[in-house]
Amino acid sequence: MTNEAFDVVVIGGGPGGYTAAAKAAALGGKVALVEKRSLGGTCLHQGCIPTKTLLKSTEVLETVKKAKEYGVETGSPEVSLAKLLSRKQAVIKRLNTGVEFLMKSSKVSVFQGEGKITAVNEVTVSTPAEQKILKTAKIIIATGSRPAFIPGLIPDGEKILDSNHALMLTDIPNSLLIIGGGAIGVEFASIYHKLGSKVTLVEAMEQILPFADEEVSSGLRQLMAREKISILTGAKVSGITPLEDGLVVKVDTPKGPQEFKVDKVLVAVGRRPNMENLGLEEIGVELEKGKIVVDSGMATNVPNIFAIGDAAGGILLAHVASAEGVVAAVNAMGGHKKMDYAVVPSCIYTSPELASVGITEAQAKSQGIQVVVGRSQFTGSGKALAMGENKGLVKIIADAEKGKILGIHILGPQATSLIAEAALAIRLGATAEDLAETIHAHPSLPETVMEAADQAVGLLKDNIV
Repeated sequence: MTNEAFDVVVIGGGPGGYTAAAKAAALGGKVALVEKRSLGGTCLHQGCIPTKTLLKSTEVLETVKKAKEYGVETGSPEVSLAKLLSRKQAVIKRLNTGVEFLMKSSKVSVFQGEGKITAVNEVTVSTPAEQKILKTAKIIIATGSRPAFIPGLIPDGEKILDSNHALMLTDIPNSLLIIGGGAIGVEFASIYHKLGSKVTLVEAMEQILPFADEEVSSGLRQLMAREKISILTGAKVSGITPLEDGLVVKVDTPKGPQEFKVDKVLVAVGRRPNMENLGLEEIGVELEKGKIVVDSGMATNVPNIFAIGDAAGGILLAHVASAEGVVAAVNAMGGHKKMDYAVVPSCIYTSPELASVGITEAQAKSQGIQVVVGRSQFTGSGKALAMGENKGLVKIIADAEKGKILGIHILGPQATSLIAEAALAIRLGATAEDLAETIHAHPSLPETVMEAADQAVGLLKDNIV
């Protein structure tokens, strides 16, 4: 057993953890990062990166299938699962190497093993071979999350899958039923549909992507249905019967019970924090509903201990974890920084993409805010038409009195990139007029954002609420 002393020890090497470690080191701290697997966390290995890599492969497949529409003659495309998985792993490996280099260049000491808080100023790192005790002034918990499951419906990796299993495509099922119409569910619906599966999506709420703006969520649902993805909302799986060659799934729907015979079921009902074997109860860290309670500076109730990312249970997005990591690191090094959740972009990587920032129209009404809503369709975009991707719209919600932008919601090509302009506009307190009068390049997709802002300005001038 060896002992080392640090200013900050971070437990968990995902986007929140490695960002926190790098920031604390940049502020002059002697920093250790503890990770029991590979650096990069769920985002890199079982989440953001592998799903987007697979989505890109399916986009290429779709483009080849439609090549004649662009005046290009090709043969019939075939999917090589081996090469598809090989590319995915190559992307992961390259980014993993990048994180390792970041830690090395930041002079962060990386410890491979399972970290446990054994005192308010001590983390024990365990491997099968040895234990190391890291003495530290501050601790940042960044242990992330794993797929949640439905009681009585435990994924086995064969017929019942979770999102981790779904990324290891040993075969393409002829039919797949997905439980959960949130971001994970709709993205996998898009992936498997494009790879040739008959997909049924079941969501308990009345709309897919329940926290998205209703209009853009409804628009995405219509486009998915047009692609022959079956979507059931207000529906719950009430029973699963295993068969030798698949499963029979009973679903209670608003129209009565229905049964589906499918090859596999994917459980995509969210994620749960990794809290086990951390020593939290022993040192008295406050938990609520399985999540660590933190204040606006990411501090727990125990002095010198912070928590970020999925472990703190706020907005479960990698970029939020990274921002929280910066806040926690600054405060661990003696600063006084607070986390601001007012402007957090949300991105769904379907086809077309969906991205949002700020409040929805329904939220504005529930808060008693009078608004105007500007819209612009991608059908009128020269760039979108040239790309052959002209489905969707931009929706801007602005305060009816002064025109301050409160929310922007985009369904369409490259929405997850277009949302950056929207986030900056809201961050800077821009008005619809500011956005409408900013010269945008032509032809370009951002013009559609400008045109939606221009419509909002027209409504403001006409005093229409």
